This record gives sequence, C-alpha cells and structure tokens, in this order.
Amino acid sequence: MASQPTIRLANPEDVPYILQFIRELADYEKALHEVEATESSLLATLSFPNDAPKRGSVYTALVIPPASETNPTPVPVGMALYFYNYSTWRSAPGIYLEDLYVQPSARGNGYGFLLLKFLAKQVVQANGRRLEWSVLKWNEPSIRFYEQVGAKGMEEWMKMMVDGEALTKLAAGV
Repeated sequence: MASQPTIRLANPEDVPYILQFIRELADYEKALHEVEATESSLLATLSFPNDAPKRGSVYTALVIPPASETNPTPVPVGMALYFYNYSTWRSAPGIYLEDLYVQPSARGNGYGFLLLKFLAKQVVQANGRRLEWSVLKWNEPSIRFYEQVGAKGMEEWMKMMVDGEALTKLAAGV
C-alpha cells in the first residue's frame, strides 16, 4: 500500500520552509517586495506544538508528500498558517486561515484540500463554528478551488485594515 501525505504542525526547525512558502506566495501575488518576515521574526511570533499557549497564537500546518523510491525523505510542499478567532454572533471560536499555499509543482495532488480538512477538524474539535479566510478577487484559480470545498464568498462584508503610518497615528490618538 502506498504511503499517504502527512499533515503536521510546524516546529521551529521548519521556519525556513515557512518563510520560503510566504515568499513564494507573495511572489505569486506580485507582492514579494512587501514581505517583511524573516526567520527570526517568524521564530519570535509563530507558535509551535510544545509552546505554552500564548495570546495571539499562530500555528502552521505543513503538508508533506508520501515517501517514494525517488524521494525517500520528502520535505514540506505547502502550508496553512492560521490562528483561532471568535464569533460573537455564534458565541463560538473559529479559525482564520491567513495563508494557504501549495507549491506549483505539488498542486493537483489534493494537498490544499488536506490542509483545509485538517483545519476544519481543528474547528470542530474546538466546538467552533466557522473556518474563514480572504482571497484576492483576481485569484480565480483559488476561488474556484475554495468553492469546490463548499466555501462561499461573503460579498456583503468588506475587509478593512489599518497598517503602517495610519496604524501608528491611530494608536497615538492622532
């Protein structure tokens, strides 16, 4: 019987893969110049399985292809970077998927689906009620993939964000 792909939570030793995936995703989205993440900043801000829970815990699930004769020790080919959130209307936790990424050479093998399935199980285990994320409107291949797993666009909600100088001004009350 052929071995199956593995999904596991990332450890500190996996940070180089995580940074690589972040940079590859940003490059795909034509925003590589906006990436500020470094291995050091990821080590300081991500959460790992053996860490004590902390405020703002952010986890990364990695997908690793099955071992084969030509690749007896496969390395991660994709990730789902996520954190827990909360819905006041539902009075229940959920998960926000910050990034889902599978390397182009590994796409079409069901790895993205396996990562979403892993996250859905995490939500259910936490007695949560939703798994949510954002997708760029121009990213039709991803939108079609998400629709295939039952996701629906939330057209009535618009994502808002304060960052950079505006964030600093807001914090200072200016």
